[in-house]
Amino acid sequence: MVRTLSRAVFQYTAPPQIIGYASTVGQKEGDGPMGSCFDHIELDAHFGQDTWEQAESTMQRQTIQLALDKSGLKDSDLSCICAGDLLNQCIGSTYGLRPLEIPMLGIYGACSTMAEGLLVASLLAESGMGEYTAAVTSSHFSTAERQFRFPLFYGGQRPPTAQWTCTASGAVILQQPDGEPEGICVTGGCIGKMVDLGVTDANHMGAAMAPAAADTVVRYLKATGTQPTAYDAIVTGDLGLVGSELLCDLVMKQGYDISKVHKDCGAMMFDPETQDTHAGGSGCGCSASILCGHFLPSLQHGSLKKILFAATGALMSPTASQQGESIPGISHLVELTSFQK
Repeated sequence: MVRTLSRAVFQYTAPPQIIGYASTVGQKEGDGPMGSCFDHIELDAHFGQDTWEQAESTMQRQTIQLALDKSGLKDSDLSCICAGDLLNQCIGSTYGLRPLEIPMLGIYGACSTMAEGLLVASLLAESGMGEYTAAVTSSHFSTAERQFRFPLFYGGQRPPTAQWTCTASGAVILQQPDGEPEGICVTGGCIGKMVDLGVTDANHMGAAMAPAAADTVVRYLKATGTQPTAYDAIVTGDLGLVGSELLCDLVMKQGYDISKVHKDCGAMMFDPETQDTHAGGSGCGCSASILCGHFLPSLQHGSLKKILFAATGALMSPTASQQGESIPGISHLVELTSFQK
């Protein structure tokens, strides 16, 4: 059952278990400081396909298949998959998963999509609609740059606040609760709300998303009556170096010091000095791949006991930006707990 703590904040009395996960990244991500943690590093940015969009679809399909293989399951075992990406009409997911014929809920939370997918998939698993559900997302540097910024051959100069869209994907398989919790479980969640402080610069995503992350994290801490020290890590999606500093300042102003436990996937993905990524990584696949490549294994091995995973998204579109609209941010959160025997 779900125990509601406050508006859109809840905890599970019988939490769904994460039984499998997988991560795929491109060569630049594999060359970064987190390279050793990923399941697969693909050296061909085209993934053997003719277009960048086909490459992203292939990457996402291969990642969910890898998660299924690691779980000992077939695609027909899944009752539903929650999938999304950054592309118009989520074609990375729809075309990528089309051959698998899995019942699908297409979702869009921009770079917060992995947390949103985990929220929806865990609620479906807990409801008993099927034994296994899944969440998957992806991003690709070349598809995102083409859609949201400039053609790759344009060669525009990137400002210091800009982030590098990751070529990456992450997938998680969940099982409905059965008896006492064991392994890694989704024990709670917070559905984010849109926060817009008027940022219009598409090269300053950290500033656009940090207020939403602060709102979500503080809402969860208040509703659960916990302090940041109750968690081994409070993980944000891809605020990057600039947005991470802003987040800690915003949360501190509301009475919580998260600086000692805060980790940001965008800041972790690359070495800004040697890889020329400026403020860090971004994209749906950034937080998804580091969650599945680093944080979930750490929970499984017991080096981490409990974390908050609050992926962040900028809910913009090229059309809205061209019309002068500001960039609304959103952050969804899941609490992940390791139950060791």
